[in-house]
Amino acid sequence: MNPVRTITRKRDGGEISAHEIGAFIGGYVSGEIPDYQMSALAMAIYLRGMSADETAALTDHMLASGATFDWTAGDLPKVDKHSTGGIGDKVSLPLAAMLACCDVQVPMISGRGLGSTGGTLDKLDSIPGFRTDLGMDEMREVIHRVGCVISGATPDLVPADRKLYALRDVTATVPSIPLITASIMSKKLAEGLDALVLDVKFGSGAFMKSVDAARMLAKSLVDTGQRMGVATTALLTDMNQPLGRMVGNAVEVNEAIAVLEGRGPDDLMEVTLALGVELLVSVEDDFSPTPARGEGQAAPLQGPARGEASSAIDSARQQLQKTISSGAARERFSQMVSAQGGDLDARRIVAPASEVISIRAGHVAEIDAERLGEAVIAMRGGRRQLGDPLDYSTGFEMLVRLGDQVDMGQPLARVFAPDDVAYAGREKLQASICLSDEPPQLGPLLLDRIY
Repeated sequence: MNPVRTITRKRDGGEISAHEIGAFIGGYVSGEIPDYQMSALAMAIYLRGMSADETAALTDHMLASGATFDWTAGDLPKVDKHSTGGIGDKVSLPLAAMLACCDVQVPMISGRGLGSTGGTLDKLDSIPGFRTDLGMDEMREVIHRVGCVISGATPDLVPADRKLYALRDVTATVPSIPLITASIMSKKLAEGLDALVLDVKFGSGAFMKSVDAARMLAKSLVDTGQRMGVATTALLTDMNQPLGRMVGNAVEVNEAIAVLEGRGPDDLMEVTLALGVELLVSVEDDFSPTPARGEGQAAPLQGPARGEASSAIDSARQQLQKTISSGAARERFSQMVSAQGGDLDARRIVAPASEVISIRAGHVAEIDAERLGEAVIAMRGGRRQLGDPLDYSTGFEMLVRLGDQVDMGQPLARVFAPDDVAYAGREKLQASICLSDEPPQLGPLLLDRIY
């Protein structure tokens, strides 16, 4: 295959066949196709896009570039969720444990944070002894023993994505929806899933700033998952302010444990339950949330599409809530931590606290959540580039929410940081909160369901 001819056809609007995509990905992974030719194809995809068939083929061949999990027939269903990233998003921690108590298993492969959004593995690294580098056999053993595992990708899982991800970063092709879709879905489908739910975020703290862009990505992800035989749905969720109250690493683990103990913030609990319900309903034999494979559609979270399955939804929600009230999910999370070498009872260090005070009275009209993520980076709790060491003890607690009325001198947030970086964190945090004389108009936390 001539890579230049393939790229030219793509630029001219012609379709690339699944065979051509497979040959290109195989050649790139083996080293026969050099970076500069893959860069040209990535740029062509970025500029011209891909059809649904092409995106699915790209995902399929990236998935086939390495090992995948195979599970024994008759095992419990395998489910997972993926978030496109946000500030304070620690849903994976409580959700994995809750689901593992509901006759499903969760082989969750997660990543580290880069830029303003934090990574699940970084949060878990704040638990003394916790291992996020399990091999595939170790992950299988934890799944069979505990029912859930959260670890990083092994070198033999989707090597095509690892190579292409690094190339996209230096060629400015990261925002391409087909490339994002193939990257996310190839890693998730390598888990051998029966059902997947996507938490696609929009707003100031999300990768996709607008609802329209988030919806386009969600439809691409759902369509690809369905085409590859996995029950796939997505929720569009608001990220114009942090999810929960805590942002950082150790402090987010503490808040995740609070959720498991029934003490978590309402918004965090709402998103966690909604994602869990999608997965439990998806694996029910008598109901499928994907009525037409390959047709990603949008529907309101409350409406006819959901009313037909209201009993299944209510049952799933009650099942998940019972894992909290009974203490089963808290115990399951502790078991997972122990199975991965961690000690949940060991002290997680949190840096000294100081407060950010409001300099005027008014209503909280806007929160620049991306700048809040930058505040964590300034306090060494996040990375500017891969390889940066982290201080897991830093972070902050939001004391106000959008729409709240505050007085001059009232604390807006509590910052956890050593003295040498606390000022930089407080300065960015103060600048991220905008007050106005009139209260803002607020939208729903969960906007749409894509199925």
